[in-house]
Amino acid sequence: MVWKPSKQKNFAVCTSEMVTKAKKTMIKKSKKGSSKLSVPQDKKEAADFLPLEGGPGRELPEQEPQKSTGTVLYIGRIPHGFYENEMEGFFKQFGVVKRLRIARNKKTGKSKHFGFIEFESPEVAKIVAECMHSYLLFEHILQVHVIPPEHVHPKLWKGVNRLYKPLDRVQIERKRQNKERTLEQQIKLVEGIRKRDQKRRKRIEAAGIDYECPEMVGSSRPVPKKIKFDQE
Repeated sequence: MVWKPSKQKNFAVCTSEMVTKAKKTMIKKSKKGSSKLSVPQDKKEAADFLPLEGGPGRELPEQEPQKSTGTVLYIGRIPHGFYENEMEGFFKQFGVVKRLRIARNKKTGKSKHFGFIEFESPEVAKIVAECMHSYLLFEHILQVHVIPPEHVHPKLWKGVNRLYKPLDRVQIERKRQNKERTLEQQIKLVEGIRKRDQKRRKRIEAAGIDYECPEMVGSSRPVPKKIKFDQE
């Protein structure tokens, strides 16, 4: 019997030959492409950009660094006692201060230990941010950053020139307590005080404490006095 190779073996041999041919052509193309690239030997004439397909190199345009245009600074960790007048006098040594604001509590008027300051020129603001950032002042390390103009809130400087005067809460509460009331309002006020007093006595008894609570003034209505008339 004569042996005949199968069709599958013939197909495998053909595919292996095609793969080797494809590899050879790829190597030849890569060598040709590398020879086409013109890379100068001098470092001064070296190109910044070389195209992938080959060809002469070309230099990219130089980009200038962006200049900061922000004139508003954020100042954090402001120590106690370093307020508007002190801050303005301190930062005047760098340049002209246009506006200054320290965040304060609406009820008490105390400082929240951060604020904002605006200079006339952005160069001065940049110098202040570089010099005063992480500066130790009265045992507080300041945090100073330049705020970009697009991030400045439009209501940041609202009421900045107005002297802040906190409300006198004691005076307001005193007026509220001492205001003139009608008879119905007075009765309602006394009833509320009596109910709270009864709840307090129940809690004291539930705790097992032997204590006689004093009588509340105004809890009971005064008995009308009897007037005796002399008999004639």
